[in-house]
Amino acid sequence: MKLIVVCGPTASGKTSLSVALALRCGGEVVSADSMQIYRELNVGTAKPDMAERRGVPHHMLNVASVTETYSVSRYEREAAACVDAIAARGRQPIVCGGTGLYIDALIHGAGFMENDPTGALRRALEAEWDEKGGEEMLRQLSAVDPASAARLHVNDRKRVLRALEVYRLTGRTITDHNRETQSRPPRYDAVILGIAPEDRAVLYERIDRRVDEMLERGLLDEVCALRERGLLINTAAQAIGYKELAGYLDGRSSLEEGAALIKQKTRNYAKRQLTWFRRDPRVNWITYTKEDTLETVALKATKILEQNGVKW
Repeated sequence: MKLIVVCGPTASGKTSLSVALALRCGGEVVSADSMQIYRELNVGTAKPDMAERRGVPHHMLNVASVTETYSVSRYEREAAACVDAIAARGRQPIVCGGTGLYIDALIHGAGFMENDPTGALRRALEAEWDEKGGEEMLRQLSAVDPASAARLHVNDRKRVLRALEVYRLTGRTITDHNRETQSRPPRYDAVILGIAPEDRAVLYERIDRRVDEMLERGLLDEVCALRERGLLINTAAQAIGYKELAGYLDGRSSLEEGAALIKQKTRNYAKRQLTWFRRDPRVNWITYTKEDTLETVALKATKILEQNGVKW
């Protein structure tokens, strides 16, 4: 059985398309979103509610707490178990998400190394970052893994530290690991669909509208509740939407300024997602205009899937 993957930037319509395809083929959705795995993060991650799921089973949502460190290797292991179980039931697995690293790890069986079980090295690296700053840590990474350093932003603390952690634990770079992974036969025979508006301005409009809807649905209340429970930590403290509203609660900005910053950071994130997915020649792109309906997009997707051997 082929694995269907629906990817693309945030707010592009991935969830709606994956659900529509699942309803057509008796499928189940496996999320590939690095924020929707957390139980406590709901409104701000655009986690699909029961109405949006339309009765389609969804997996890899709410599988961890923000108090945990969740690794790519854990995602790979748990998501693969979901895909295999869905296929064993005679159902069609459909992976849906915008976290390219998760998708690549799942398809290729990347075998990502687990973190140092003691956490000592990561804590030491985080302390070093706090003391010396991102520029110095990126310089250190550039000395041993220039390819990774070139593609990472100086403020991308999580990935810069992870790249240094892997090198210091193994003596090998993430770049070398990824190169070897890409050369291996993939675990799954995947048909990858990418979805995005033809006009970038339309995507930005969708992002702005989504942020407004999140605020209307209670994102600020969610951030307040996390803060009161002492859970605005680790990933949650850095997640887009949560970090900016925490700044508002701390008096560092107005609510309007916080909302504008969420929109800007989400647009920047969408651009990075597009860059990631557009470099992958396996992605079959489906573009749409403002006038296109979900049915139109789903028909385009169905045609591509049939051309690639997916049987309905």
